[in-house]
Amino acid sequence: MSDTENTEAVEESEVDVEASGLPPKMDLKVDIAEAGPCRKRISVVVPQAEIDIVRNGTLDEFASKASVPGFRVGRVPRDLVKAKFRQELADELKQRVLVQSLEQLTEEFAIDPINEPDMDVETLEIPDSGDFEYTFDVEVRPDVKLPEFAELSLKRPSREVSDDDVQKYIDQMLLEYGEKVLHEDGAAVGDYVSLSIDFEYEGAAVREMHGLAVRLQPVLRFKDAEIADFGSVMAGVKAGEKREAEFTISTEAAYVPMRGEKLTAVMSVSAVHKLEIPELDGDLLDRIGVDSAERLREEVKDILERQVTYKQRQSAREQLLGIISESADWDLPEELVLKQVENALHREILEMQQAGYSSKEIRARENDLRQRSVSVTRQAMKEHFILDSIATAEEIEVSPQDIDMEIMMMSFQSGETPRRLRARLVKTGVIENLEAQIRERKAVDVALAKAKYEEVPMEDDLVGDLDVEAVDEAICNVMFARASAASAKSAKGATA
Repeated sequence: MSDTENTEAVEESEVDVEASGLPPKMDLKVDIAEAGPCRKRISVVVPQAEIDIVRNGTLDEFASKASVPGFRVGRVPRDLVKAKFRQELADELKQRVLVQSLEQLTEEFAIDPINEPDMDVETLEIPDSGDFEYTFDVEVRPDVKLPEFAELSLKRPSREVSDDDVQKYIDQMLLEYGEKVLHEDGAAVGDYVSLSIDFEYEGAAVREMHGLAVRLQPVLRFKDAEIADFGSVMAGVKAGEKREAEFTISTEAAYVPMRGEKLTAVMSVSAVHKLEIPELDGDLLDRIGVDSAERLREEVKDILERQVTYKQRQSAREQLLGIISESADWDLPEELVLKQVENALHREILEMQQAGYSSKEIRARENDLRQRSVSVTRQAMKEHFILDSIATAEEIEVSPQDIDMEIMMMSFQSGETPRRLRARLVKTGVIENLEAQIRERKAVDVALAKAKYEEVPMEDDLVGDLDVEAVDEAICNVMFARASAASAKSAKGATA
């Protein structure tokens, strides 16, 4: 290209910039270095010449609008504007230089940030002369290498929903409508016990739970621990009796000082109730919301078939993500993982609600996840970045109609109206999780549609025995922290 052509190209480019209303690009000096897992440290130098261009433009704008007694608007001397609006000019200059340079960074460098830059803007000052330098850290998306999906070979577990599966589901559903009847015999699995629990740590009482009514099952699970031998410990217990069990706090409990510590639960029983299962008659069918037993069986079969699909999707998804994860040599910052613990939990619960699982099954799963929240979330976030990369590569979008359909399906399961359900999802912030979940599911569908499959028998039961009773509380809460601190203080005083 000749010098004349070069000059014409530059002039044309300048005209395009002016026509677009965008400021001309800065001559930035940028250094990008690794600063940890999925983290970059970015250093930027804005030369004085570039700052002067922005400074003069800012001063011109202020001078054209400044209102100063004794001068008409637009006629105030620039030196007077500089003196009178010194701080305002400095603040505006800093904002414009930072915004323009950061936008240019985003355009010119493949940084792909996850969050806002870790930058203390208040401490930054642009010098009156000389270059402006600033450095910040930013969390970035990992570099995910995707395979050729058409070359993947996955196993797909399959099974037919049998009449026995349907009946077992209905039998468990009837438990929700059973009537508790007080009796004096020893408790057996399936009975309900009214109890209080005193939690002891190293011989000192640290927490109490009163007024619990739990079903006697092999396992009693809290949000941060579980009593694995609950059923055997409480077998045959009667009103007025006490039983003790030792257990361990989860290694991922929210209250860090007690992770992995052993406690004793002293359980005092005040009453034992048998559960009388009702007949599936017309009155009960009305309460359930169906017009016949046959219609109930059809709806249950539909729920179980959705659960088969859910299990197939989960299996295929795990295989797909496992294959991609094998080559994922990147790690995630711990701070980022902790921020996303609740989001990951909400998304898992949403998927189970959509698949038709009961509230008890979901609560038991939630407590299990909370005990392993950090490791589960770390894996879930890795999966999110993988699926996000697939969705980006396949140009997958989520439409308002997609969200409407999802909410409609969820409303059938929950019994809420779609309008009320949407309002609740918006209020709790879960609606954003729902959109991300739909996008990721579409990404899975695209990838799995291209893969090859080998049909294998599904080994899991569709209707599992509910051998876990979940309590919607954590053992280690603020009360526990205060009690354990007081106990430690007392022990220290006794030693002294």
